[in-house]
Amino acid sequence: MTGDFHSGFACIVGRPNVGKSTLLNALIGSHVAITSDRPQTTRHAVRGVVHTPTGQLVLIDTPGLHKPRTLLGKRLNDLVRATWAQVDILIQCFPADQKVGPGDTLIARESAAAHRGTRVGVVTKMDLASPDAVAERLVEVQQLGIETGRPFDDLVPVSATTGEQVGLLTDLLMAALPEGPPLYPEGQITEEPERVLIAEIIRETALAGMSDELPHSIAVVVEDLAYRADRREDDPLLDVTAFLYVERDSQKAIVIGAKGAGIRRIGSESRKRIEDLLGTRVFLDLRVKVARDWQRDPKQMNRLGF
Repeated sequence: MTGDFHSGFACIVGRPNVGKSTLLNALIGSHVAITSDRPQTTRHAVRGVVHTPTGQLVLIDTPGLHKPRTLLGKRLNDLVRATWAQVDILIQCFPADQKVGPGDTLIARESAAAHRGTRVGVVTKMDLASPDAVAERLVEVQQLGIETGRPFDDLVPVSATTGEQVGLLTDLLMAALPEGPPLYPEGQITEEPERVLIAEIIRETALAGMSDELPHSIAVVVEDLAYRADRREDDPLLDVTAFLYVERDSQKAIVIGAKGAGIRRIGSESRKRIEDLLGTRVFLDLRVKVARDWQRDPKQMNRLGF
């Protein structure tokens, strides 16, 4: 099959909040990566799989490279650098509505030294900018590639929100893959374990409507995940127990909300999304705990999965 089939890995990089996770979701056609308008939402390398009749592309969404202020931030940056050195294709994202800046340049220079494969510059959020602005951004990205000594092999403007040119980008990425066998079974779109997907759904739901001080302080861990034993086979119920960890008592009060309104919202919205994901009824037990300054404590970070 290898002569007619291509497969390989690509990672999506960029500074925080440039649309990396939204692009991954658009390329695979399903919501597997958490998205938010707040920077540094992605905290681990999420893998999604794109299937075509002649190829299979494994996409890795990475956290945004940034100036770390905590141990968590440093670990996220280390994860990005370790990932881009091991893939066939590197996709760097640049938002159409913002000029290329120092953060973009840093990533381009570092990745140029670490990654020797195909490089694709993607101008994201083209629906938020005028055609002239998109053209200007493409020229800036092209110049950046020349300045780093590693010009981009392709430059593509896309809108992951509207889907414009996502198909074109998919074709370009597939064409750049080496010959190889399928890496995942047909139809599998992610290798993320159910516990991780459920925890990310809960965290994404919690972030919606939260104050600016909270997002980086929230971690979610699914402690228990089991089907209830006394149910009929045609009416299963999945029991999920999850803990939302914050760093201070004041943050715990914000998450719970007045008379429990906040945690009820998170629970209700998360449960519906988990049921849609897994195709089964869910009983969701959410609890909020304080893990003081966990982003700076290696032992607590390890316990929370970072």
